Amino acid sequence: MIELTPSQRLLMGPGPSNVSYRVLRAMSTPLVGHLDPEFMAIMDQVCQMLRHLFQTQNQMTFPVSGTGSAGLEAALVNLLEPGDTAVVCVHGVFGQRLTEVASRCGARVVNVEAPWGQPIDVQQLIETLQKHPQAKLCAIVHAETSTGVLQPLEELGAYLKGQGTLLVVDTVTSLAGVPVKVDDWGIDVCYSGTQKCLSVPPGCAPITFSPKALEVVGKRKSKVQSWYLDVRLLQKYWGSERLYHHTAPITMIYGLYEGLRIILEEGLEARFARHRELSARLAQGLAGLGFTFLAKEGYRLPPLTSVFPPQAELVEPLRKKLLSDYGIEVGGGLGAYAGKIWRIGLMGETCRAQNIAILLDALGREL
Repeated sequence: MIELTPSQRLLMGPGPSNVSYRVLRAMSTPLVGHLDPEFMAIMDQVCQMLRHLFQTQNQMTFPVSGTGSAGLEAALVNLLEPGDTAVVCVHGVFGQRLTEVASRCGARVVNVEAPWGQPIDVQQLIETLQKHPQAKLCAIVHAETSTGVLQPLEELGAYLKGQGTLLVVDTVTSLAGVPVKVDDWGIDVCYSGTQKCLSVPPGCAPITFSPKALEVVGKRKSKVQSWYLDVRLLQKYWGSERLYHHTAPITMIYGLYEGLRIILEEGLEARFARHRELSARLAQGLAGLGFTFLAKEGYRLPPLTSVFPPQAELVEPLRKKLLSDYGIEVGGGLGAYAGKIWRIGLMGETCRAQNIAILLDALGREL
């Protein structure tokens, strides 16, 4: 078999994003054991940096060993038991995925929906929660990757702070790209992924559990259906006891450690401003080439722009040409928008002015 020689790509799709040489270098450093005292110290530092990123004091903040979907599973399988009620918001593919996992937990799912490309109506959601005061949790996607919609959360979080219902939030495409304020917004469980705005390879799912959420887990009548994702067992590994649970992905943790260092060196506010300002520059350039936008202005997600190309018949052929001739990856649509839109990512390391210029130049040549 020949040696691996994957092509160099400019990753401007919905993830993964490009990765800094510093992260790749960290991942090439020597392995130690997953119970080695040196690795334990790295684990502690990763958790502390994740608390800063999530803007939380939650002690149980750690990376799940698995991709962002493992974070989703960890959030729901720990909280839901058969017969529980879950209010789940759906305005894209990942709201549908929350519904699927909640139903597999045996929960009775009550959906609150909005057309794809639009945010959930928070007042409608609150009215639904008032009709279902027994709901164990309300799950919502902050940044819907399938449409590029950024969902406001402050009003919902303020309402639920005084309620028994837990707030579960998917921040897979928003964490480290736009503000995520777990404590201020009253979020009880929040999960993400490493491969988007953190600019670390896919393989870990940062997650945080509030004391209120852990109390609910502790009062379960049945075992968590997943042994691997049981937060009470994971707490003994990531916490002070350091009891063996599973072999952590050591090299991935190295990469996450360095990726988080890069984020904190830049500073959260500066990072958010970079994503916001360069997203506006990309949108201006795309509009000048005849692209139109799926998400309404004011609800557009800076790290991910969903657009209709100027000629519908070019949606897939032009996307493939960008990859084959220019080495630029942009994402296609999902679900109802498959073959109709592009999803253009400006996440983390990819979010650079020169990358916008490269994409717009290629599009100008082809259009």
